[in-house]
Amino acid sequence: MSDLFATAEDSGSNVSRPLADRLRPKKLDEVVGQEHLTGDDGVLTRMIASRSLGSLIFWGPPGTGKTTVARLLAGETELAFEQISAIFSGVADLKKVFEAARLRRSQGRQTLLFVDEIHRFNRSQQDSFLPVMEDGTVVLVGATTENPSFELNAALLSRARVLNFNTLGPESLMRLLERAEALEEKPLPLDEEARAVLVRMADGDGRASLTLAEEVWRAAREGEVFDAEGLQRVAQRRAPVYDKGQDGHYNLISALHKSVRGSDPDAALYYLCRMFDAGEHPLYIGRRLVRMAVEDIGLADPQALGIANAAKDAYEYLGSPEGELALAQACVYLATAPKSNGVYTAFKQAFADAKANGSLLPPKHILNAPTKLMKETGYGAGYAYDHDQPDAFSGQNYFPEEMGRRHYYDPPERGFEREIRKRLDYWTRLRKERGEP
Repeated sequence: MSDLFATAEDSGSNVSRPLADRLRPKKLDEVVGQEHLTGDDGVLTRMIASRSLGSLIFWGPPGTGKTTVARLLAGETELAFEQISAIFSGVADLKKVFEAARLRRSQGRQTLLFVDEIHRFNRSQQDSFLPVMEDGTVVLVGATTENPSFELNAALLSRARVLNFNTLGPESLMRLLERAEALEEKPLPLDEEARAVLVRMADGDGRASLTLAEEVWRAAREGEVFDAEGLQRVAQRRAPVYDKGQDGHYNLISALHKSVRGSDPDAALYYLCRMFDAGEHPLYIGRRLVRMAVEDIGLADPQALGIANAAKDAYEYLGSPEGELALAQACVYLATAPKSNGVYTAFKQAFADAKANGSLLPPKHILNAPTKLMKETGYGAGYAYDHDQPDAFSGQNYFPEEMGRRHYYDPPERGFEREIRKRLDYWTRLRKERGEP
């Protein structure tokens, strides 16, 4: 299996290798974007200095250096390197790797076993690693893009340390492009804006940025320099309108939420479409619409929650592109619905009191008294059955005596007259701004 680590360069082949492979770091301090692991005071730097390497799980997005760092660790610690992929390997492959590692161990050399996509192995396959980890036959380094807490056995996790690999930021990706230019001994044929667009296209993936750079070099004619539009045409992909995990994502969902809260259906639709166009998953938007229904509309229009939920379900049933219309309909409904955050604020106040006051006993008159002893101690004494009272309302105190009465919730104004009037005023003002009669 060790030939899986061999490259064209190792074998002396003249076959052209991808830029990302040719630019692979030769030393740990050449890895970009993971300074918390590979920097002077990084976790892995300290491990190597101590000459003691334990089993590890590398968790992070694609193209952040997990495979490269595993190879470098083997080289730095002089361990034999074996690499397998959980996508292509089964139990028979694992047995061969373990036997080879046992043979090496008997000869005095330990093996670093790198398992790519380790989360793809099922539970029993993951369990097969435990004996060879415990007896020191292998040092396991697993790589995963999925949350190890959910995808890996607890027994495996207890024997390995999880290290997080960060998405590469723009500065790190720019450094990779500069290294590529130095290796190729020519600049990327991109203007400054197009260079920034290429970094956005890579979306934090170092391998993707170098692949895009190769595409640009292949496409450029003598003396040609691409602008942002030319780059997108050559690469046959659009630069993301915003990064779904960073500021642009939160800016747009905030704008959508506040437009709905501010009863502006036009702005709400605009930001909804911006998010669709940026590639946001519609079910995320559906969940946010449900949140708006309970936070900002509440009991001013109890149907809002049902409509938001129905729109989310309709999207799941219809899929794209038809399902987006259901979400748009819910968005407009929420924006034009009457608003009340009464339940939202009341809930927060009640929750704060519940945490602050501890386990206070409710007043005895509202406690059931199924036993004679409980009756004798006052349980249920003086309770007024509300249905027997005038207007079915007794006005009793239901809070613990130590707290006294509390007031959290004010019912919203009923009826749509006020909201309709507010909406008419808004559209009248809008028509005047447009110069319409």
